[in-house]
Amino acid sequence: MPLLQIAEPGQSAAPHQHRLAAGIDLGTTNSLVATVRSGVAETLPDAQGRHLLPSVVRFGAAAAPVVGYHAQAAALDDPLNTIASAKRLIGRGLAEVKQLGGRLPYVFVNPDAAVPRIHTAGGDLTPVEVSAEILKTLAQRAEDTLGGPLAGVVITVPAYFDDAQRQATKDAATLAGLKVFRLLSEPTAAAVAYGLDHADAGTAEGIHAIYDLGGGTFDISILRLTRGVYEVLAAGGDSALGGDDFDRLLAQWALEQASVNDGADHRTLRQAMQAACTAKEQLSSTPTADLVLNLPDGRHWSATLDRAAFEALIDPLIDRSLAACRRALRDARVRVPEVDAVVLVGGSTRIPRVRERVAALFGRPPLANIDPDRVVAIGAAIQADLLAGNRPGDNLLLLDVIPLSLGIETMGGLVERLIPRNSTIPVARAQTFTTFKDGQTAMAIHVLQGERDLVDDCRSLARFELRGIPPLVAGAARIQVSFEIDADGLLRVAASELTSGITARVEVKPSYGLTDGEIAAMLSDSRQHAGEDQLARRVREERVEAQRVLESLRAALTRDGDALLDTAERTRIEDAMTALAATLNSIDAKRIGDARRALEQACARYVERRMNHSIQSAMAGQRVDAFE
Repeated sequence: MPLLQIAEPGQSAAPHQHRLAAGIDLGTTNSLVATVRSGVAETLPDAQGRHLLPSVVRFGAAAAPVVGYHAQAAALDDPLNTIASAKRLIGRGLAEVKQLGGRLPYVFVNPDAAVPRIHTAGGDLTPVEVSAEILKTLAQRAEDTLGGPLAGVVITVPAYFDDAQRQATKDAATLAGLKVFRLLSEPTAAAVAYGLDHADAGTAEGIHAIYDLGGGTFDISILRLTRGVYEVLAAGGDSALGGDDFDRLLAQWALEQASVNDGADHRTLRQAMQAACTAKEQLSSTPTADLVLNLPDGRHWSATLDRAAFEALIDPLIDRSLAACRRALRDARVRVPEVDAVVLVGGSTRIPRVRERVAALFGRPPLANIDPDRVVAIGAAIQADLLAGNRPGDNLLLLDVIPLSLGIETMGGLVERLIPRNSTIPVARAQTFTTFKDGQTAMAIHVLQGERDLVDDCRSLARFELRGIPPLVAGAARIQVSFEIDADGLLRVAASELTSGITARVEVKPSYGLTDGEIAAMLSDSRQHAGEDQLARRVREERVEAQRVLESLRAALTRDGDALLDTAERTRIEDAMTALAATLNSIDAKRIGDARRALEQACARYVERRMNHSIQSAMAGQRVDAFE
């Protein structure tokens, strides 16, 4: 008798087989890989026992790329071919990259290109290609340690990475030959690590603030943890704020003190950044640190910096992070006393001043039980193990959110939001729209991101067209637009005409991400301009409705106006139409609305006659009982 092989949903057909999976924290300064072995999540070291991999890649003319410590050691002598902090560049346009603060020690080619390319001896490379080399190295470390190929990985990204940055990260993984189970927000990964590893410490339930200050990005997430369900209530942050910015401020200070002008060469810039980073790390454990620079003109410059001066230098950057924390608390509708725990993530949270000010804001000392450098990778490993099917009985559920609202453009340059910000993902929403003109056979779909009511104030994500709409009268066609955001936060948009079934769709893959502070600016603008946005929306809605009435009435008069109206009636209607048309450039919504209603009143008898005429035409030659 043949036997059926049966497995639980989500479990491999051979339950005894453990599928190899890993969690990867692709960081700005350092990256890590972790896995679950014997039920314990742990980061994996290299052959020398080092868990951290510097996120630095050196490219040579006739050699394979060098990743990690050896590349980092060569950065000073070969700055143009050694790329660090590629995560700050990924998913961004060149114009945005140059606004990140300070001068970057690289040579960018084709300044008009949407995606920045860095000129190296190994070729002109994108940040995606640089990141792929880091991912390859981490994956190889995992496979060497575990003794086999990986079934898949979970890669963490900042919660405030937009669609372009998430897609670019996924592209880097594909280039590295990896199957991505999921992109997971870094604060959520940290919550997973704490919730599962430290349940006995009472941190597995309640509301958590995850303060994640890494090398290049800052995230704050407010999460509710309840019986294995991790729900993100609100996410905030700054995609251009991190330890690199502390280094850059300190490096600029050193160059100014050393009387180095803006023309410092790439080697001097890289040397200043390295010296600043070393001093920053020293100041986390000692009261003073020395900075030393060997300058191109042969001068040897040195200075001693104390912790108080360093803290005064970086306080404005910490202020930016705390402002984002307050916004996230407001968005989550959570008061500070309701926060049960504050979790620190990211190497930059080792700075005493950061810990001091976070504690002051939340009124409690933050948790740092797990190494802040490793906590994200550990959480990613736990999620990867679950998604690989190795823990079918686990009830862990992650409910992440999107940082900004998504919608489409409607008539009048207005934004119709389909998915509001802080919506839990994955999510799918649909809404039905219609045509504006008679016989319209195509519709342009413009996908937008932002909190304002007008298209000009939001960010354009994608455009596509739905063609083949049946040529019906205005308002008769039914076009359903659907938005679908997957668990990675990636967006797909589809438009379908419901009567004919024709469909057009697009995967939103913009070529670069949001500019510096653009997300925070969008949210701030939406609050500051809420009143004027509401007025502007009313004006535009009235204009659109007035244009629709005028368009329909002109078409109707052309068809049967002479037959159904006498001269006086037609004159009265046309005068009212002229009066309404004269208000279309007005910024007074009431004036436009009053003129529209006056026209509707003037043509009420005409509309009634048209309806009666249509009914009579339909009944002509028919038996009365046919309509019973």
